[in-house]
Amino acid sequence: MLLLCRVSAAGRTLRRWGSQRDGGGLLHRALSFSSGRCQGAGPGEGGAQPAEDSAQARYRDTVLLPRTDFPMKLTGQKLLDRELQIQQECGFADLYSWQRARKAKKEFCLHDGPPYANGDPHVGHALNKILKDIRNRFEMLRGRQVHYIPGWDCHGLPIELKALGELGTSGLSPLQIRQKAREFAVGAIARQKAAFQRWGVMADWDKCYYTFDGAYEAAQLKVFQEMHSKGFIYQDYKPVFWSPSSRTALAEAELEYNPEHVSRAIYATFPLVTLPPDIASEEGLEGVSVLVWTTQPWTIPANQAVCYMPNAKYSVVKREDNSQLLLVAAERTASLSALLGTELQIVATFTGSQLQGGVCKHPTIPEKQVPLLPANHVTMAKGTGLVHTAPAHGMDDYSVASHFKLSVECMVDEDGKFTEMAGPDLQDLAVMTEGTDKVISMLKACGALIKEEQCVHSYPYDWRTKQPVVIRPSKQWFINTESLKDKAKDALQKVRVLPESARGGLLAMLDKRTYWCISRQRSWGVPIPVFYHKETGDALINKYTMSHIAKLFKEKGSDCWWELPIETLLPPEVLKKSKAGPVSEYLRGEDVLDIWFDSGASWAAVLEEETEDDSLEEPESLLSWLPVQLRPPLATESDPRADAYVEGKDQIGGWFQSSLLTSVAVRKKAPYKSLVVHGFAVSEKGEKMSKSLGNVVDPDVVINGGKDSGTPAYGADVLRWWVAESNVFSEVQIGPNALNSARDSINKLRNTLKFLLGNLQGFDPRVQAVDAKEMYYIDQYMLHLLHEYSMKATDAYGEFDAGRVIRLLQAFITRDLSSFYFSVIKDRLYCEPEDSLGRRSCQTVLEELLDGVTRSIAPILPHLAEEVYLHAPGHERDETLFKSGWIKSVSVWRRPGLEEAMEGACAIRDSFLSTIPGKNAAQYDVTVVIEPSLLFELMESLQEEPSSTSSQLAELMMAARVNLTSEMPRDLPPDALLSHGTFLINLEGGVIREDSAYSIAVAPTSAARCPRCRRYTAQSADCLCPRCQTIVSQAQ
Repeated sequence: MLLLCRVSAAGRTLRRWGSQRDGGGLLHRALSFSSGRCQGAGPGEGGAQPAEDSAQARYRDTVLLPRTDFPMKLTGQKLLDRELQIQQECGFADLYSWQRARKAKKEFCLHDGPPYANGDPHVGHALNKILKDIRNRFEMLRGRQVHYIPGWDCHGLPIELKALGELGTSGLSPLQIRQKAREFAVGAIARQKAAFQRWGVMADWDKCYYTFDGAYEAAQLKVFQEMHSKGFIYQDYKPVFWSPSSRTALAEAELEYNPEHVSRAIYATFPLVTLPPDIASEEGLEGVSVLVWTTQPWTIPANQAVCYMPNAKYSVVKREDNSQLLLVAAERTASLSALLGTELQIVATFTGSQLQGGVCKHPTIPEKQVPLLPANHVTMAKGTGLVHTAPAHGMDDYSVASHFKLSVECMVDEDGKFTEMAGPDLQDLAVMTEGTDKVISMLKACGALIKEEQCVHSYPYDWRTKQPVVIRPSKQWFINTESLKDKAKDALQKVRVLPESARGGLLAMLDKRTYWCISRQRSWGVPIPVFYHKETGDALINKYTMSHIAKLFKEKGSDCWWELPIETLLPPEVLKKSKAGPVSEYLRGEDVLDIWFDSGASWAAVLEEETEDDSLEEPESLLSWLPVQLRPPLATESDPRADAYVEGKDQIGGWFQSSLLTSVAVRKKAPYKSLVVHGFAVSEKGEKMSKSLGNVVDPDVVINGGKDSGTPAYGADVLRWWVAESNVFSEVQIGPNALNSARDSINKLRNTLKFLLGNLQGFDPRVQAVDAKEMYYIDQYMLHLLHEYSMKATDAYGEFDAGRVIRLLQAFITRDLSSFYFSVIKDRLYCEPEDSLGRRSCQTVLEELLDGVTRSIAPILPHLAEEVYLHAPGHERDETLFKSGWIKSVSVWRRPGLEEAMEGACAIRDSFLSTIPGKNAAQYDVTVVIEPSLLFELMESLQEEPSSTSSQLAELMMAARVNLTSEMPRDLPPDALLSHGTFLINLEGGVIREDSAYSIAVAPTSAARCPRCRRYTAQSADCLCPRCQTIVSQAQ
């Protein structure tokens, strides 16, 4: 009784909703119409186009078949011409400026990390630029004002080396070198820019930023000045990574680690000439030598100490083969015994702290003695537990030297060769090759060499020249990253990182870098604005000198550092404010800034509209070089940060870091709200692309085809689909298989779009659309499914997950459209009267589907989207898709009760179709048996009559006839097939739940096939069904 009351109450509630239209039923009662199923479920299979016999041919012209001149496939030159035509006709070049000029409530700023201007565009560029463009186009479509200014990183050694080629720098002045480098960079920028435009990347390509632009350099100097004034930038003499092949200092971000580097590792002895006081009384320790291990034998001449771990245990051991006494870490004894091939007898053991006060004799410099010193960097993972310490050639070694006031003697010059200080035997030898050989031979000659072995290990290389680097001390300019680290970590906690796993790498890089060397000994870069006193060497650099230089750079560019006389660079008023002597006492500096500092300051030059600053004598905006419409929308906000930085994973230690450190130092905040870290483009085998391997994929060849390689012309949209479809957060594979798959996927999409366009021929949604409440339920249901799809696609774009958009799209087209909706509606589309409510209802939905699908894929495939829009109905001819917004959303698409009615009917439909696998549903009658319940009422809303060939339920079942009853008929044919199932109804957020059972009986129909609509609803094979008779007679 309670159950009946609950069902009855629920029925009344739902009837009240339905009565808003016609006063009865769960949903309004079904309109009577003819329904059927035309052969072929897919949009390209012709629908209701049977092989014609004479009767069918007679009615061919009465059937409304799809008509459109939209091509299902474009290939070769036609494809390329069409894409370029679309770009021209649809205003791709002007789109960015148009959206900047329109009013918008919200802004989206994606700050472009500048690609390096040193070569032709490659697939890495394509991956990065297209990924950014997909998000920018999505944000623009949803009504936001996009701020995106493309930029280029124009300075640095790679450009200098390529520009000079075999000439080298010999005999050329800095200005000559800079001129050649600038010309090379400008050429590379032009080629890259043309490629980015061809890929459909949205920007104002006449208004980009370049790090060699004078105004940019001025903004960069302001960052330098502020960091210097706060004490973050300083000059010091200490070890740095030095590239002999480039003859310049390098920062950590400019290194590549070669895991296969082979070093000549040695074990060498330092005779202990003064025993530590704490063990001096021990017997049997005469003639002990300290055993050290190093992979860099060339640093032995620069040794200043041997370090031990204070808390570790150390032993004096006696070699069984020659009675030699060695001091080593106790826990390394067993492995050393195996290495030396002899037993090691323990003579004495003590703690590391007891070694304090010991003094050793240098093995290759007889008159030199070095102390035993405690140090925290000593480990027991390899070697002997005692570390040879050369402060000039190691960061940890330098820290020990600083603490114990040891001298930092550099015996290596800028070419990586020993200097005169190393002695006549070593002078002018390259330390990594002949120098190493000579040091080893010297150790062998004096009896200090115990063992030599090949050691394969990770070693830093110059990322530009691919040659190994050395560590050597040099007077350089540094940023004290140690003092910024905690602030940077705090700022990073407020930044969203995609994928989140990349956050660990960012934090690890902050921990790893205690200082950042920002000076370079080259010509092509931004000069460090410093002057040196001729006599003392003291640096003259302050807010007055830097403000003046920044002003000159803004007006004339940084070439003026070499072009102008020093009297202009350092005028009397600046000297006076600086309380400095006459200009004749000073020399201009020769170093330039690290290019990571160049690009790392881009937030100041591109994102921030500076206000007048009392600390600068240059009050003008540093962004005044940009047109008003290009200045960031964020400049008027209190939080001038980019919404996103999007770059490859190599920038975890590069641009992401340098931008974070400079911004935190100056503004105490990160320059970005979110970071998106993508992988690298690799070959289809997962290999790094290399000319030697022959696996390099040229994006120009991908688009335009390869004459020699036979590669087809795929066009820009295939390249864009490849980017979108890939899991960009890991390595992204590209090759013929991936590109062919992308092309095939686009062609399948075109097939669906062609079907939609073909069935909208002559339909104008502005005047012929049917209101959603008047539509058939399956049509309303499709609007509901479209709404759900569009919401999910919107969310995916917001997560930089275009791959999920594609998966959602393909599932929607395959499952909901091709296999379901298109199959069901073809009879209504082709065989109903052209202006009937049923057909117009269907066309209204098809137009919404076309519009929704096209807009949802537009950020990925802008050329295809605009091409479809040119053919689509319902808008002015000169209107483009990208100027007309995102997917429309109507609340009625989520109509309560509709989803349950349709999904209940679909569950019954699935049971019916599974009962006749492989058979034509149109040849069967279906009896649906449901006891009085909510489910029965739901099905009654789709079929009011007990038996019908023309109900919405009959259309959905694609059957000849559907009988809806509350009990199983007793007169079923003997060959009827039975099936049973249940459907859970869940309404009003779970308040109404009912698990309803149903049964179906399926039997072949006795009706004949109509020669016009092919439905089995005719009395005989040579006459039309009643519906078609009416339509044909009215048409006559």
